[in-house]
Amino acid sequence: MSLISARPAAASAIGACYFAPMLHEVITANREEILALARAKGAERAPPLPSCAGTKHGAPLFLDQLVEALRLSFPSTEAIEASATKHGLELLQSGFSLAQVVHAYGDVGEAVIELATAQGQTIPADELHTLTRCLGDATARAVTEHSTEHDRMVSSSWTERLGFLSHELRNLLFTAIIAFDEIKERGFGEDGSTGAVLRRSLLRLGERVDRTIAEVRVDAGVQRVERFSMASLIEEATEVATLEANARNLQLTVSPVEAGLEIEADRRTLDAAVVNLLNNALKYTRPHSQVSLRTRATHDRVMIDVEDECGGLPGKADELFHAFEQRSPDRSGMGLGLTISRRGVEANGGKLSVRDLLGKGCVFTIDLPRLTSRT
Repeated sequence: MSLISARPAAASAIGACYFAPMLHEVITANREEILALARAKGAERAPPLPSCAGTKHGAPLFLDQLVEALRLSFPSTEAIEASATKHGLELLQSGFSLAQVVHAYGDVGEAVIELATAQGQTIPADELHTLTRCLGDATARAVTEHSTEHDRMVSSSWTERLGFLSHELRNLLFTAIIAFDEIKERGFGEDGSTGAVLRRSLLRLGERVDRTIAEVRVDAGVQRVERFSMASLIEEATEVATLEANARNLQLTVSPVEAGLEIEADRRTLDAAVVNLLNNALKYTRPHSQVSLRTRATHDRVMIDVEDECGGLPGKADELFHAFEQRSPDRSGMGLGLTISRRGVEANGGKLSVRDLLGKGCVFTIDLPRLTSRT
């Protein structure tokens, strides 16, 4: 049956006139069924996409506005566009993507047409035109608002991060310069306290630069996947960590890595994740305690454990991975290390988790797919 037809004027054999219900009447009479059908369409997708039904300016309001537009001879979509703009912002704040915004309105339109068809109704050309126009205008406004606000949020977030980063890099650089000048002008030995300040500042400066590079690579989706041994990765990651441990009078214990153990990943991103975890452990562990780095393997997985003696987690474990979260009175750093580490690990097909050792410390574990041996 065609969805586009002229409205029948007409007529039964006995001369009685019959007019099919107008589309706005069909929508009004079947409002809840249409909303349920739109929700079901969203739920069928993987990953699930939203229907517009769950928000203040979503499907229920759109249907009411669509009914009003269909009643009028010369409909205006101004009210629909205004609410769709707000709905686009709602979906962004709920974490939905641009594609999901488009599907949210498309599901409603499909639900209206499918229900009318199931009831044997035809949709006249003028009403189908109004329906299409309303859906198009609503989608366009929601998408525009979602995209514009997303860009603004990203720009604001990066501005904030760059502000923190530039401030921290400046402080570390100035500290290193002052320490260097003291050593040069006063003849202090580089093994003394001033030399320790210089060394620590340079180590932290390098750490921040490496962390920023890792974050940019993850955000840009830059991946250079290669096959390499875990032993070489662990050796490289612990070189700087050993210097930091010595500077802090801490013991760093590194367990031997199984011979021939290999993975396939973006080495720079994964190395940055391990280094971040080690630096984080050295920063928060108790004075004169130790940090342990262990590598374990099963037939299909490789695990890297970084264990510290920080005294245990102060709050919910997952909160540690939120950007700008810090769990110690030591506020040096931006609280981005764990966030970047998790993203870097996930970009390589792995998982990063943390386990609390009550009253003692915690263990961060990188879980990666193991690469089988060459045949």
